[in-house]
Amino acid sequence: QVRLVESGGGLVQPGGSLRLSCAASGTIFSINAMGWYRQAPGKQRELVAVIPSGGSTNYADSVKGRFTISRDNAKNTVYLQMNSLKPEDTAVYYCNAELRPSYYIGYGHYWGQGTQVTVSS
Repeated sequence: QVRLVESGGGLVQPGGSLRLSCAASGTIFSINAMGWYRQAPGKQRELVAVIPSGGSTNYADSVKGRFTISRDNAKNTVYLQMNSLKPEDTAVYYCNAELRPSYYIGYGHYWGQGTQVTVSS
């Protein structure tokens, strides 16, 4: 069984920084893309950043230049470094991984439980 567990959320003042982590565990054959999404109250879930197993990263326009996504393939972990945080970044942040649990099962999308990020003075 695959699990994605996020950590690193919390309360931070405007202009501050946070680093989110998401570790995938369980039976994993391979991982393709990993990414972060967020959902603010009353809004739809939106893509924040994605990093494929190879190739360039992709960011939402609203976070370009402030957020950096990275991954450690040996640890099946993806990170999101968030700098210059703004109140509008307040949301629940979800980790997503496109992975194969075994050789006999195709790729599917798996989600973490979410971690709250609140930017407020």
